[in-house]
Amino acid sequence: MADDLASAALTAQLAVASISSPSPSDLEPPTTRTSIRTILDAGDSLAGQRVVVGGWVKTGRQQGKGDFAFLEVNDGSCQGNLQLKVEKNVHPLARLKNTGTSVLVEGVLQKPPVEAKQRIELEVKLVIEVGEVDAAAYPLPKTKLNLETLRDFVHLRARTNTIGAVARIRHQLAYATHSFFNENDFLYIHTPIITTSDCEGAGEMFQVTALFSQAEKVEKELKENPAPSEADVEAAKLVVKGKGDAVAQLKAAKANKQEITAAVSELTKAKDNVLRLEERSKLKSGIPHKDDGTIAFDDDFFKRQAFLTVSGQLQAETYACALGKVYTFGPTFRAENSHTSRHLAEFWMVEPEIAFANLHDDMNCAERYVQYLCKWLLKHCSEDMEFMVKHVDKTAIERLELVSTTPFERISYTKAVEILKGTDKKFENKVEWGIDLASEHERYLTEIIFKKPVIVYNYPKGIKAFYMRLNDDQKTVAAMDVLVPKVGELIGGSQREERFGVLKQRILDAGLSLEPYEWYLDLRRFGSVKHSGFGLGFERMILFATGLENIRDVIPFPRYPGRADL
Repeated sequence: MADDLASAALTAQLAVASISSPSPSDLEPPTTRTSIRTILDAGDSLAGQRVVVGGWVKTGRQQGKGDFAFLEVNDGSCQGNLQLKVEKNVHPLARLKNTGTSVLVEGVLQKPPVEAKQRIELEVKLVIEVGEVDAAAYPLPKTKLNLETLRDFVHLRARTNTIGAVARIRHQLAYATHSFFNENDFLYIHTPIITTSDCEGAGEMFQVTALFSQAEKVEKELKENPAPSEADVEAAKLVVKGKGDAVAQLKAAKANKQEITAAVSELTKAKDNVLRLEERSKLKSGIPHKDDGTIAFDDDFFKRQAFLTVSGQLQAETYACALGKVYTFGPTFRAENSHTSRHLAEFWMVEPEIAFANLHDDMNCAERYVQYLCKWLLKHCSEDMEFMVKHVDKTAIERLELVSTTPFERISYTKAVEILKGTDKKFENKVEWGIDLASEHERYLTEIIFKKPVIVYNYPKGIKAFYMRLNDDQKTVAAMDVLVPKVGELIGGSQREERFGVLKQRILDAGLSLEPYEWYLDLRRFGSVKHSGFGLGFERMILFATGLENIRDVIPFPRYPGRADL
């Protein structure tokens, strides 16, 4: 069946190529390349077909006394490599065999000898393009490099088996995310990356400002052309007075129109010069400050403080309170100076918001979503997940199967604290009511106590954000966290506070100014509605799926304190 599908896929690719519009005469013809995944999935059913293949050499070896070479080539479409056989009369073999070399070749697919490991190989007839590599300088040798070392070569590390597998898993999780929410009638909303409000109220935000570049520009300008002095301005004003007197005299003398027009033009130029000098005299080097010593953001690009967003939730609520069910999926930023294996300065969040939904509805949606992602990976990423089991975490597939089929346990925060305090386990962080559960507590609940995912709800209000709905006990809020094996907290969510008076007081109690949140309060002033939502840390989901230990290895270009490569 798989062979038939692969054969059909290749036939389709060739059919599309045959009906493509002819290239203009001044352009190269298009490249009709067949993916290695298509070829390997088909096995030997494609033997005899002529195809074009492109990829990067993993290993190369000359044999037959140098008469031919075997190249193991990967193009990123799958974990597997395609073996290429190249005769020396086709292309100089020494220029092809170094690890990292890129090749675009045309050849005929052949069944290798019976004793060979491969089911199919490509006998190269034509080498179309080659990107050569200096083996002595190439930083990714055949031998395995640890993931920490690979972070120093973030521009090349996608060529390794592990990072390539992570990239394909990440893609499938993103695709599954959009599929899940589309199937459940959510609208995808693009929320702003630049914001003027702090969703979490923690203040750990990256500031967006043009003041520094403006200051540098002014400093350079003043260095090349110093600001005019008061004497310069006064002298220019005297010139204006003189030009004005001249115009008045001409008018009094009833001079001809041409003379008066010329004099008026000179006066206008003199006035414009004064305005320019006065404006330049105000130029000062450095960041502008107000009289009270605070920075004058009125001079900034947005005329107020602006930040990189820590969450798209607040903005997503505006659309949920008009369109019912929405979600946002994009980058978020935290200026937290943390070097742990679970923190990044830039990471991705999936954040749905649901109108007319309470905390119970929120938990149900989160559970269905996580289970959907797990089932999707088991169905669409079997090869890469098997690679993870073999090389990273032998329990990775078992964990996906468990979470995809097991109903999540649901307990209150108070009950969770009671359970943790009742165990003999000695935690590094003391357990008592009111603390924010640490990763060790979360993982103990899900891995040891319940041995399945756990949703903890109704957290103390003191450790949660201002927008979470205050419960009747006045001590807890309608918040929930989804805890899973391996990573602990995967999702954090809540029922949002829909009562105007309560929300206003919660903002003030958090020590925040009301002004940036007036628009948010408007959602409660005008047609307020119960609504709920959550945020899933996308990189944490990839950690959970793959079993990798460091979050820096599951995002293409990690940003963390001291590093922002590329």
